[in-house]
Amino acid sequence: MKRIFKAYDYPIFIAVVLLSLFGLVMVYSSSMITAVARYEKEMDFFFQNQKNALILSFIVMLFVSILPYKLYKHKIFLMVMMGSIAMLLLIVYIFGHTAGGATSWFKLGARSMQPAEFSKLAIIIYLAAIYGKRQDRINNLDKAVIPPIVFLAGICFLIILQPDYGSALIVLAIAATIILCSGMNLKSIVKLGLIFLLVAGIIGFAVVITGNSSEVISEERLSRFTGLNDPFEKEGDEGFQLANSLLAIGSGGIMGVGLGDSVQKYGYLPEAHTDFIMAVIAEELGIFGVLFVLLTLGFIVLRGFVLSARCKDPFGSLLLIGISSMIGIQVAINVGGVTGLIPITGITLPFISYGGSSLLLLMISMGLMQNVIMRMNLLEQKEVVQQSEQNHNM
Repeated sequence: MKRIFKAYDYPIFIAVVLLSLFGLVMVYSSSMITAVARYEKEMDFFFQNQKNALILSFIVMLFVSILPYKLYKHKIFLMVMMGSIAMLLLIVYIFGHTAGGATSWFKLGARSMQPAEFSKLAIIIYLAAIYGKRQDRINNLDKAVIPPIVFLAGICFLIILQPDYGSALIVLAIAATIILCSGMNLKSIVKLGLIFLLVAGIIGFAVVITGNSSEVISEERLSRFTGLNDPFEKEGDEGFQLANSLLAIGSGGIMGVGLGDSVQKYGYLPEAHTDFIMAVIAEELGIFGVLFVLLTLGFIVLRGFVLSARCKDPFGSLLLIGISSMIGIQVAINVGGVTGLIPITGITLPFISYGGSSLLLLMISMGLMQNVIMRMNLLEQKEVVQQSEQNHNM
């Protein structure tokens, strides 16, 4: 254990701890009014839930970081994992709890669990294992590449049925990143791109024939696009969320109005502690609060990609790429929605937004990332010792 934790990547660990604790503070600040006014709970209701989720997630992260990550690429584990995810996505569609127009949650008393969150990491592990094993035939599309894509399409279709288009988009973007970094040549990538388009068309057709097309082009979803165009002109309707998000960001300026002193969280931002927590950070802590979050998240993502290039194990390298891309994609989509660069999708800000499922997923991912990095560091240390012994013997 001493040898393992000596090889721990403490820069990433410190970044995760800082973000999680900062997120805990901002969840309390952004949710205190919502807890009392909308849910008739104590002011610290969401804070206590997030604190408990953080403690549990931290313990799970430490456990995952110790268990050898190569166990996850065994065929039996992959079959059980992907079968379980597919089953959970199907069951939640039939028996799940509906909120915000999507049937995406299992209600477990006062707790809830969102299977689509865990499908992101499952897809990362699955694709990293498949393409890591098949490096010698990575350009053999019919046998080595297409079967996983078909399974990926099935998972995305189950997520779309809920409907949760934001999570489906993230799963596809993560998969595309892993595939682009898997070692395929340009010709194979172009062919696969055409297959992706075909699969997207099939999924779209399936959505239509299953009667979900009305959800895709519903007035509520269309308003997310129309609200982008001059949200202040449509502030009373489809531009309400974005207009108030921009007001919060503008009010914060450089130094912010002060921690806990946000005005927009008083009912103007309906999801102040989840989707729009970055707007509250900007309002209360100004540009310095925003930069702290973005730079720390960016550090984790960039370090993951840099270390993936050092990793000699294809499976481990693709795991680092997948996890880093998952965090980076979610940050880009969340910040893009809050600032009006892209339509609002309901994607939360990693480590910061309220949500037990999301936090648990991220901590498991961080544990897996640490696992890969530790084994890589231990292997490099062993090689240095062996090289030193060889030089000494010479």
